[in-house]
This record gives sequence, structure tokens and C-alpha cells, in this order.
Amino acid sequence: MSEFTQRELAEKLLECAGEAEDADVSDEAVLDTPFLELGYDSLALLQVTGVIKREYGVELSDDAVVEAETPRLLLKMINANLPDAV
Repeated sequence: MSEFTQRELAEKLLECAGEAEDADVSDEAVLDTPFLELGYDSLALLQVTGVIKREYGVELSDDAVVEAETPRLLLKMINANLPDAV
């Protein structure tokens, strides 16, 4: 896998934590909206990143996940840590 996409993130969030309260995470307009404003807390993000770790081999520390306050920041971290990332 060369890149983990916003759509894939939205699918994992929906699968693991349910639908966002205030916006569609697959909509590019919410990339810089804090997860808390979208209705996702740190526990939801940790659950999602746990699934991403199992399925894609992406290793992220719990602290890094908590620091990724927006979908854009989390995608950046995921893509930087993909096993075949250069």
C-alpha cells in the first residue's frame, strides 16, 4: 500500500466508532476539523488506530494518536508509518 486515504480513514472510523455527529469525515472540508468537534474522542481514535495497526502494520504510539487532533494530522502520521513508506 502506497497511501492510506481519507476515504479509508472515514470507513475505519465508521466501522469502529460509528458515524460522526457533525460531519462526514470523507468530506475534504473536514480535514482540519478537530476530531472532538466531529464527535470522535481519543478512545475512538485509539480503537481505529488499533485496527489500522492490525490490518496495515502501522505502528503509532498512543501519545501520537492523541496529538493527531484532526483527520489531516492522523492521515499524515499513518502514511508516514506505513511499512512500505519511503
